[in-house]
Amino acid sequence: MANDQEVKYLVPGLERGLQLLLAFGEQHRDLTFAELHRLVDMPKATAYRVVQTLEYMGFLERNTRTNTFSLGMNVLRLGFEYIASLDVAQVGQPVIEQLRDVSQCSSHLAIRDGRDIIYIARVSAAGSRINQVSIGTRLPVHCTSLGRMLLTDISRADFEQLFPHERLPGNTPGQLHDREALWQMVQQDKARGYVIGESFFRHGISSIVYPVYDRSGRVAAVVSILVPSEEIPQSDRERLQNEVRLAADKISGFLGYLSQAS
Repeated sequence: MANDQEVKYLVPGLERGLQLLLAFGEQHRDLTFAELHRLVDMPKATAYRVVQTLEYMGFLERNTRTNTFSLGMNVLRLGFEYIASLDVAQVGQPVIEQLRDVSQCSSHLAIRDGRDIIYIARVSAAGSRINQVSIGTRLPVHCTSLGRMLLTDISRADFEQLFPHERLPGNTPGQLHDREALWQMVQQDKARGYVIGESFFRHGISSIVYPVYDRSGRVAAVVSILVPSEEIPQSDRERLQNEVRLAADKISGFLGYLSQAS
């Protein structure tokens, strides 16, 4: 909750929209506009404009038969996504801390949101000089090894909807720009079951990435470690891969996933 000093920075329009959404509840699942207006403290004309905006954006749904409003699917989507990501972060944080300890590498947990990945948990290795991302950082999904792994369970149709143009967005030198090349790479990653990215996103930094599955078998998140080397030494590769895989499997188990091997 904000303190009193921060109240002056409130956005009135957003506050009014949230007030209207909060008027709904177990006792008020469906409300007419008149009922909704009585429950909130704002002028009738303002309430009407806010309701129209929320309906347009999918946060309210209108029942034309009863002339009432109810919470829309976008409210549910935000709630479900928040709960899902919170659960993954909560159960994943101690696991990636353990992964950091056994691997001596910085470890991350990330999810996908459209064409971005979002880091939801991270721990740094002792003495690491790698520039660490912060929790909440977004990066283009096609630019990272983590993003490639997160794309492995979407269909070709969904992939093309996500990237409607043959040239991928962005102009960073060395960045992957061809949609078909990305698709083929993702299919190879899917068949392999993991990604080893050696200087894929940043020169001199390698990563090992494994998927985290939810109870439905979908890729819910990914676990990764960063290795400060252009190439992961062959002598360390198998050990590090195994540690990342075990961490990902552990989080998957916490999320209710039962592998076919179990």
